Amino acid sequence: MVTIKVRIEHGKLPLYMSEHAAGADVCSANAEPIEIPPSGTALIPTGMYLEIPEGFEVQVRPRSGLAFKHGVTILNAPGTIDADYRGELKVLLINHGPAAYSIQPGERVAQLVVAKVEKAHFETAEALKDSKRGHGGFGSTGKS
Repeated sequence: MVTIKVRIEHGKLPLYMSEHAAGADVCSANAEPIEIPPSGTALIPTGMYLEIPEGFEVQVRPRSGLAFKHGVTILNAPGTIDADYRGELKVLLINHGPAAYSIQPGERVAQLVVAKVEKAHFETAEALKDSKRGHGGFGSTGKS
């Protein structure tokens, strides 16, 4: 079981909106609307401070409805909150839509997914093993 301690100042607790939802919706904690102009960004407060267990992270992901209906999404999606971060959770939104969009107080702005973190051991090598893909980069595995 993962326990997340949340201190709420003016925000709301994250909420799973359906029985099998992987992400819990998080709301803004702004007192006044925050307008995001087309191609603009805004850092949206949530009023939440998380204590995440060691070995886990919280991913901050876009809300599909906000992206589909208004072109508003998370700029650094998915954002990562590390287990040792204790500052306020803020959501970095970008407006890809054609019109300004105002984030209303208490509006659902993102979703949080708790994920286990595996630490990798990195080391240098003189050569890498061959693979079928080889040096093929962007678009190299599909026909289009």
